[in-house]
Amino acid sequence: QVQLVESGGGLVQAGGSLRLSCAASGRTVSSYAMGWFRQAPGEEREFVATLNCGGSSTAYADSVKGRFTISRDNAKNTVYLQMNSLKPEDTAVYYCAASRTCSRGSYAWRYDYWGQGTQVTVSS
Repeated sequence: QVQLVESGGGLVQAGGSLRLSCAASGRTVSSYAMGWFRQAPGEEREFVATLNCGGSSTAYADSVKGRFTISRDNAKNTVYLQMNSLKPEDTAVYYCAASRTCSRGSYAWRYDYWGQGTQVTVSS
């Protein structure tokens, strides 16, 4: 089992950047495919980015492609989401998730462990 704790959220102006961190404990993140999801008020949780367990393959939602980058640091047992050129529509609670499968995935049901979320607010 793995425990996930997100950090790095906050308030930023449109066009700015944030880097979210997802610190894992219990097991190494390299054993899991990892994903980032987000949920805005009144909306369903949506896929943002995913990384396979080997770290060689990534995928992104169309809405963030070219602006967000998912990565992992195995030495720190941490997964990151670098978010650039932020827009007001990126405002949401961002969740980190881990899947016992090795392959990347964009469906929330594939993920077995979730963090508590971190708030990102982008002002216009």
